[in-house]
Amino acid sequence: MAFPDRIERTMQLSRPPAEVWPALTTAEGLSAWFGQQVTIDLRPGGAASMTFGSGMTVEMRVERVEEPRVFAYTWRLPNLPADDPRRTFVEFTLEPDGDGTLLRLCETGFAQLPDDIREATYESHSDGWTQELAELAEHLA
Repeated sequence: MAFPDRIERTMQLSRPPAEVWPALTTAEGLSAWFGQQVTIDLRPGGAASMTFGSGMTVEMRVERVEEPRVFAYTWRLPNLPADDPRRTFVEFTLEPDGDGTLLRLCETGFAQLPDDIREATYESHSDGWTQELAELAEHLA
């Protein structure tokens, strides 16, 4: 059996997509639940960065912006050398669901990672998304 290449999460949020969108796509919104310090140029090809509480900074590139439905980016994995071109692709999809939103998250690209870090990186991101999405739900509640 091949190693999994994707992490998928689905959750229901009590806010409509128009209110969830800024939490995913603005520096203020992302810093409220995801990273401590965020910069973002919200356009395809735009640069973004996120600094976490540990002090680690991750560089990102905005790939897709279809307000208020789809937001996607690639990000550099901190356990690869800075000049390594490999990235994972993260996509958020928002669908109206009654008065709220059905949020789908998918992160792909783990199969391209070196064998010695693939499993640990996948598990770290899988656990991380569980925690971060719970923080998003709490932030929006």
